[in-house]
Amino acid sequence: MAQQQQTVADAFMRLVGIMDDLREKCPWDKKQTIQTLRPLSIEELYELADAITDNDWKGIKEELGDLMLHLVFYAKIGAEQQQFTLEEAIHGICDKLIHRHPHIYGDIQVKDEEEVKQNWEKLKLKEGKKSVLSGVPVSLPAVVKATRLQEKARQVGFEWDNREQVWDKVTEETQELHEAVAANEPDKIEEEFGDLLFSLINYARFLQIDAENALERTNKKFISRFTKMEQLALQQGKPLVDMTLTEMDAIWNAIKKQNPDT
Repeated sequence: MAQQQQTVADAFMRLVGIMDDLREKCPWDKKQTIQTLRPLSIEELYELADAITDNDWKGIKEELGDLMLHLVFYAKIGAEQQQFTLEEAIHGICDKLIHRHPHIYGDIQVKDEEEVKQNWEKLKLKEGKKSVLSGVPVSLPAVVKATRLQEKARQVGFEWDNREQVWDKVTEETQELHEAVAANEPDKIEEEFGDLLFSLINYARFLQIDAENALERTNKKFISRFTKMEQLALQQGKPLVDMTLTEMDAIWNAIKKQNPDT
């Protein structure tokens, strides 16, 4: 174990050393700020998310490396600006983890992972958080944010008892959306559509699936089938724009039959 830890430490310090060199010698790296890095970091995180969705371990390894570079880059800039050091950032998360895991580093007993989560939220409130929802980033994509808000609320007991109750809520919100559509009230339609999505995301939690990942899998499936439909249409000498919906449906259904999983 000690040898493995030393190997990891050596690899990490190699990255830190390279970052020091790049910041000093590379014109591009010299110019970067936390603001210019921000969109690049978001892109890298989404590339990691894509690799995870595809169960692409080679891609996951590569994207983790890219993200680690960004983390070291932010720490380098933070030190230059005399705001914090890399060591302070690392010790900060270590101290936080120890404090928030009293069942490991203290004498607290827990019975399961749900109790661990509940204790975590209680500790965060004691640390000064004003709301259990305050830790959810404002800029999260809406589907991810809805999931996190629901998970946070669950830790204080604001939760349905079973998934049947959640499905009843989905049915209720569906009816309310139909009523808003019938009344032709655009603002109300958008509101009720949002309520329905929120309820479906809640139902996904009770099914123990990731709503964001489920939607992304469907996106990828649609892209795959649509591009194949475009190719088949061209092979038939008739681009999609010149086809009727019935003709396109026939090709689409043939693709689904041949490739039900993609």
